[in-house]
Amino acid sequence: MVSINNVYQKVLALANKEQRGYITPQEFNLFADQAQQEIFEQYFYDLEQRQRGVGNKLDYADIQNNIEQKIGLFEEITSCNISGSSVLLPGSDELYRLGTVRVAYYAGNSGVVVNRIDAVAEQIEYKDFISSHWSPLTKATRTRPICYIYENPTTNPIHEGIKLRVYPLYPNAVTINYIRKPKKPNWTYTIANGQNAMFNPGSPNNPLGFQNFELHPSEESKLVVKILGLTGVAIKDFNLAQLAGQKEAATEQQQKQ
Repeated sequence: MVSINNVYQKVLALANKEQRGYITPQEFNLFADQAQQEIFEQYFYDLEQRQRGVGNKLDYADIQNNIEQKIGLFEEITSCNISGSSVLLPGSDELYRLGTVRVAYYAGNSGVVVNRIDAVAEQIEYKDFISSHWSPLTKATRTRPICYIYENPTTNPIHEGIKLRVYPLYPNAVTINYIRKPKKPNWTYTIANGQNAMFNPGSPNNPLGFQNFELHPSEESKLVVKILGLTGVAIKDFNLAQLAGQKEAATEQQQKQ
């Protein structure tokens, strides 16, 4: 993890240099969330580019491995709840990308499991499911299950959100691995005797509570630069925004060498 207080203090010091302006904790938290999301989403684009890269594969190996390690910090494995014909997935505020879906079908009596079949379900689009479901050659079986994601917006919070449908219907167990979204960073503080905001990880002044950045520690400098760029726009200091952009571009170029 990256210390949110370290990043905040660096951003504040650089933004205030030469009387450029002051960034409030509320603004910082908004910019921090935006910066973390941009870096996080860039991982997947960079990984795809590396996987499709040409040339000396050894040149890409370490970089690709580093990206995969950074993404791996957000990989989760969980058993899903099953409600009727639907498999309940983590909420849209947590689920970023669905990985492998493992399903199990079995019979049982008095807690004894018999005739268990475990398989990995093939993920398809709903439009492809319609055409394949009615064909004897492509129809799902317990040894070759299929699944698709769908959204079910309802007025009942128990049944709304992102769901998974697995065929054949009514599996006994479903386990998924997925990439979750990083938690929103939050710099919490207290203000005493009219002074500036002071860092306080135990402060109750925000219902979200204290939260560090969840990115790899190597991303601290990149976070500072990205937040500075957003700060420059907010305080209308376009020289600061331009400087941050130049530093970010230089960092990106260095990492790709």
